[in-house]
Order: sequence, then structure tokens, then C-alpha cells
Amino acid sequence: MSNPNRRGAMALVSASLCLVLAALFYFADPPQSLTASAPAAVPAAADWGLSFPTEGESPVGNVSAEDLAQYNAYYLGDTSQKVLYLTFDCGYENGYTEAILDALKKHSAPAAFFVVGHMVESAPDIVRRMAEEGHIVGNHTFHHPDMSSISDLTSFQKELTDLETLYQETTGRPLSKFYRPPQGKYSEENLKQAQQLGYTTVFWSLAYVDWNTDAQPSAEEAYAKLLPRIHDGAIVLLHSTSATNAAILDDLLTKWEEMGYTFAPLTQLPGLS
Repeated sequence: MSNPNRRGAMALVSASLCLVLAALFYFADPPQSLTASAPAAVPAAADWGLSFPTEGESPVGNVSAEDLAQYNAYYLGDTSQKVLYLTFDCGYENGYTEAILDALKKHSAPAAFFVVGHMVESAPDIVRRMAEEGHIVGNHTFHHPDMSSISDLTSFQKELTDLETLYQETTGRPLSKFYRPPQGKYSEENLKQAQQLGYTTVFWSLAYVDWNTDAQPSAEEAYAKLLPRIHDGAIVLLHSTSATNAAILDDLLTKWEEMGYTFAPLTQLPGLS
């Protein structure tokens, strides 16, 4: 037979262990599974991402519009209106930007072109045309680095101001104060730094894989992504290096217009206009 005193001692030890574990669980950070439904705060560093629970409705960003707003950052525009904000990332010129500009001009559609240093240096006439035709030219940094790996303000600022200087020298105009993080890589510190420098950070709520020049989607594949997922207040990201975008943009804008959409510049984002 077992010793009653031994059983009592074991019970006391077990009870003590349970109390210790309960205290550790209570005072420790809760496990991720318990916080999954909580609103996402701005991370230390991350890639911008979206999910589309329902086609035709605003997607969910990996940071909420409300959390971004405190840093003067956006991924959605005015969701109460059938309005779209067209934006293009321009890393370099490979023969398609002028066709894109032609389509925008035909539809009287304003857009924002986020350029890097190489684009301004190698295609100054096209960059000047963007500005002359009333489009916003935004800051995509001079060298297109991973900005989330840059923590000090001086280095962060240099990537932006070097592009500002080059653009001013090239066009005789000041660069607009709209900033898009290269590759969608960002951090809370970056958002603060951009805001401190007077910039509005612009992510996006609709994009597709159009950037790979060696594997361009067909027109049908592009429409399959860009038509069902369009939504009120969408900030649309396209790449000016895409042959598909150049080929379909006129028809794509027509299709969106037939769906009741109009186009607005980023200067008309809620809180800016």
C-alpha cells in the first residue's frame, strides 16, 4: 500500500506546480492564437499584404486603414464613392509608359507615377510628360532599397531627398509629397519618418502579378484579377514596365467606366482634399 504521507506530499507539490503555471500563463503575453482576431497593429517590419474575403468589396490589409491613418498613410481611398485612384510604379523604362500615358489622356484619367532615380535619369522626357499632362509624380526612393531595413532618419531621408533633387533638376518642378515603399516593405519607424518629412505614404488595395517582364499575363488573366476585385475607393497599383498593362489599359479603363467608376488623383484622398 502507498504511504498516505507520501500521497499528501505529492498532491501538495502538484498543486504548487499548477499555481506556478497558472501565474506564468496569466502574466505572460498571450499566445498568437488568442490574439488572431484582434486588430493588427503596425509591425516593426513587414511586407504589405491583402486578403479579399468578398470580391467587389474592400480587401483587408495586414494593417487597418485606421492604424495607417495615424501616420498619414493610406491603402484605401473614399469607399463611399465609386472612385478609383490609379497608381503606377516606374522602376525603369522599357517602351510601355507612353502607351499608358496615351490611354490615360484618352480617358482624362489622372494617375500617380512613383518613380526611382534610374527612371528619371534614363527617361527624362517621359517623366516630364507625366508632369506636363497633370499626373502626380511620387517618390519611390532613389535606389529602390528595402526601406524597412533602414532605421536612422538621415539614411531614410537621403533616399527621398536625392530623388527630389534629381526630379527638380530634370523637370524644374518640385516632386510631390507622396511616397510608396519599394516592394511594399515598410516598418512603423518608416511610416513615422515619412510623416516627419511631410510625406503621405501610399500602399494599395488592388494589384496583380504584372511586374515580371519575362512572364507577362494574358489580357484574360489580367481582367480576371482586375475586374472582379475592383471596389469603391480602390487604390490600384500597376507597373509601367508591363506590356500587358500597356495593351489593355484603354479597354480596362473603359470597362471600369462602364461599371460606374470615375478616376481621382491622390490629392483627393479623404483627409487630403
